[in-house]
Amino acid sequence: MRTTRFTAVAAAAVFALAAAGCGSDGGDDTAAAPASSAPMTSSAPMTSAPAMMDGQFGPGCAAVPTDAADPGSFAAMAKVPVATAASGNPLLSTLVTAVKKAGLVDSLNGAPAATVFAPTNDAFAKLPKADLDKVLADKALLTKVLTYHVVPEKLGPDQLAGAHKTLQGGEVTVAGSGTEFTVDGKSMVVCGNVQTANATVYLVDTVLMPKS
Repeated sequence: MRTTRFTAVAAAAVFALAAAGCGSDGGDDTAAAPASSAPMTSSAPMTSAPAMMDGQFGPGCAAVPTDAADPGSFAAMAKVPVATAASGNPLLSTLVTAVKKAGLVDSLNGAPAATVFAPTNDAFAKLPKADLDKVLADKALLTKVLTYHVVPEKLGPDQLAGAHKTLQGGEVTVAGSGTEFTVDGKSMVVCGNVQTANATVYLVDTVLMPKS
């Protein structure tokens, strides 16, 4: 893994989402089927969080604006760096506030490549208000928490499972495959493989906490 030094933090755009369709059995052509034969049906199971046409996946993707002119849409986010992309996404407003308080906007936008596990507003809402206020008021602690959500390289879904060193210095551990992943055993990816100009974003439903 190539570590790029930048005090960047989590963000990203991404944070919001859609679930969409991620065979049928071939027929025997050795004999002509009668005109009255019943249509064949596929026995292939449907996945619970199939991939979208552009590669995003997860039930949360349904909440992302579909109008390409909307700054929170997948199309618009792909054109700008990650902190800017997150600022246009209504699902990530609390994260954007935290990134600004920590002074990480420029470093995150300037990172050559990153993977961001971006907590949604609902993820932050799980924290007791007193705890959240304490973290937001402590810049050093806030920076530590946010940089724990950032891996200094782009990771596609096929590279996501495993342990990855973060900008904070600790490791996040991702388990799963296909379109279903959990981070550190408790935070689920609700909208994944969201692209920005310099990062791949995975929106998660729980704020990650450094182990040390």
